[in-house]
Amino acid sequence: MHNIFKMFLLVFTLIFLFFLYYFFIAKAPKQEKIIWGVNFSQMQAEALGLDWKKTYLAILKDLGAKNIKLLTQWDWVEGKRDDFYFNDIDWQVEQAKIHGVKLIYVVGMKTGRWPECHVPEWAGNLSKNDQQEELLQYITAVVERYKNSDTIVAWQAENEPLFIFGKCPWYDKKFLIKEVALIKSLDATRPVIVSDSGEQSLWITAARIGDIVGTTMYRKAWFHIIDGLGFYGSFPIPPVFYWHKAQMIKYLFNKEVISVELQAEPWGSKLIYDIPLAEQEKTMDFNQFKKNIAYAKATGLKEFYLWGAEWWYWLKETQNKPGIWNEAKKMFQ
Repeated sequence: MHNIFKMFLLVFTLIFLFFLYYFFIAKAPKQEKIIWGVNFSQMQAEALGLDWKKTYLAILKDLGAKNIKLLTQWDWVEGKRDDFYFNDIDWQVEQAKIHGVKLIYVVGMKTGRWPECHVPEWAGNLSKNDQQEELLQYITAVVERYKNSDTIVAWQAENEPLFIFGKCPWYDKKFLIKEVALIKSLDATRPVIVSDSGEQSLWITAARIGDIVGTTMYRKAWFHIIDGLGFYGSFPIPPVFYWHKAQMIKYLFNKEVISVELQAEPWGSKLIYDIPLAEQEKTMDFNQFKKNIAYAKATGLKEFYLWGAEWWYWLKETQNKPGIWNEAKKMFQ
């Protein structure tokens, strides 16, 4: 019995040491060529008090970003039932084409930026089934409108649809599968990305449903406990952890993993525009930005979309702090 226990202890120790080395000590291979992009939200630019068109053009022309993940909102496009307003998105897609920019188009109910889910007011009191039917009609209208645009290289179905975060009426894996199937039936020429939390998921379900797995990547944040109570901290995850999870997805599903949301703006106790700059800089400033870029490079992934370009422009234009904007410009140009 004693020998069996010693053998068990030895095997357990070896497994633990292997896990420790594999996920926390070993390094990911260096990528010689990395694709850098940004996320853009018209809503976020306006929430920061910016001219959203001027901000978007600055990202295209001055910053020089050639890859953009375009966040769109159901409530903005279909503010009235069956009445679709595409003018603003038409302009964004057209400007991307003019400037040789590739777009990932995020479509659905949960498409990013607080409150995460953007349900039109008229749909708020509908049953879950009726909301979903209306959402499928909205997705159909979007894909049919933009599927012939050469500048769109991929669709993203929802934003972290499997991760419970934000003010959302429901989470439904079966419906997500239906959304992806609908998009692919309308446009079989482009891959569909399904994203999930980089820190709190193994991405298995996202890989089963989507053609490409999109992951978030956050470093410093406000960790909420209860209303008014929390603390600032860092995610204790080494960069190689992302590499090994991506290799697992590659082995099991033969699918790629990209970072569709790399933290490059503050994550405070409140939304950015509700806290002073000194509070914002507790989780993101020039030095932290450079640290996050170095961390991303160390993950071994090949493609990253930085989250926060609107905020960089706000810093440059209203706070006389162009440091992050100029540092990012070096990456893109």
